[in-house]
Amino acid sequence: MDFILQGTAQALDLLFSGDPETFSAVAATLTVSSYAMAASLAMGIPLGFALGHADFAGKRQVRLVVDTLLSLPTVFIGLLVYAFVSRQGPLGEMGLLFTLPGIAMGQTILALPIVIALTATAIENTDAGLRTTLLSLGAGRRHLLTGTLWEARHAILAAALTAYGRVMTEVGISMMVGGNIKWHTRTITTAIALETGKGQFATGIALGLVLLAIAFGVNAGVSFLRRK
Repeated sequence: MDFILQGTAQALDLLFSGDPETFSAVAATLTVSSYAMAASLAMGIPLGFALGHADFAGKRQVRLVVDTLLSLPTVFIGLLVYAFVSRQGPLGEMGLLFTLPGIAMGQTILALPIVIALTATAIENTDAGLRTTLLSLGAGRRHLLTGTLWEARHAILAAALTAYGRVMTEVGISMMVGGNIKWHTRTITTAIALETGKGQFATGIALGLVLLAIAFGVNAGVSFLRRK
């Protein structure tokens, strides 16, 4: 118990003294998660709307595939992205291996099915008379899209929050694609795994507290938006 209390005290000292190594991992985490969430929301919300709103042949099969992708292991995504961006892979010339954009690519693959599936569910659960009402008011396709998304905004925010939580806490992709390079691609989660393995509990606890603070901040922001 003493080493936990001692580690917590040292962790607070690292945070309040602005330890550069700790904040380097925080910056890397915020950078890759921002890239991944921007890409997954830009692609996932329109695709989720189409999946939840439109009726087309094979819709049930597509939904089954999307739901299956929700449980993709992060190490498998990391392996897949590594194979594509390594020197022998089809994207090897882009130089994405052991870079933050390379990690963001993997995290986008992780978050995209979550955004699509939960957005589709949100659209399916909107009022059945909403489409008729919008059409009777002369709404075109764009207004039908924006009006439906606005009605489902709380559920879509929850989808984004769920995806963000998964992205922030993953280890496999960051470790395999990023390589856990100090000052460069070391994220909060890979740093926690490394420092704990070395017995450096203070740094691990400090980074864990930062991760907890980010999660609290995101939840507080979503709660504020819901009251708007």
